[in-house]
Amino acid sequence: MKQYEKRYLYQRIVKAKLFIDNNYFNPLNLDNISGEAYFSKYHFIRLFKLLYGKTPNNYLIKVRIDHAKTILAKGHSVLETSMLVEFDSPTSFTGTFKKHVGMAPSEYRSEQEIKRTAIKANPFLFVPNCFAETHGWTKQQF
Repeated sequence: MKQYEKRYLYQRIVKAKLFIDNNYFNPLNLDNISGEAYFSKYHFIRLFKLLYGKTPNNYLIKVRIDHAKTILAKGHSVLETSMLVEFDSPTSFTGTFKKHVGMAPSEYRSEQEIKRTAIKANPFLFVPNCFAETHGWTKQQF
C-alpha cells in the first residue's frame, strides 16, 4: 500500500475518533461512527482497533466514563451523570462505571467530595511533592 493511501486511511479513522470525542453525549452507534470515516462497519472496527487498541464501542465507553468521573467529581447525581453521558439507564451506567473504575459512581462521588473538602481545609497538603521539593518546601511549613 502506498504511503499516501495509508495516510488517507489514518485520517479517516482519526476523523471518526474525533467524532466520538466530540459527540459522546449523543446517542451514537457503529453505523453513524463508521459513516464518519466512510467505511463499512466491519472494516472500520478492524482499522480502529488496529490504531487505538480497542473497538470503537469500547473507546466510546471509555470516553463516557472519563467524562462521567469529571461530572461526578463536581457533585452531580448518578442519575444526572448517566443521562449527561448518554447511558441507557442509571443501572447500566453504574455497572459499567464500577467495571471500569473499580467502585460505584456514588462511592466515587463521595470520595471526590471528601477530597474537595480536604483541599479547601489545607490546600498545601495537595501540592505535588516534586513541586514542593523543587521549591524547598517541607511538610513542616504547612
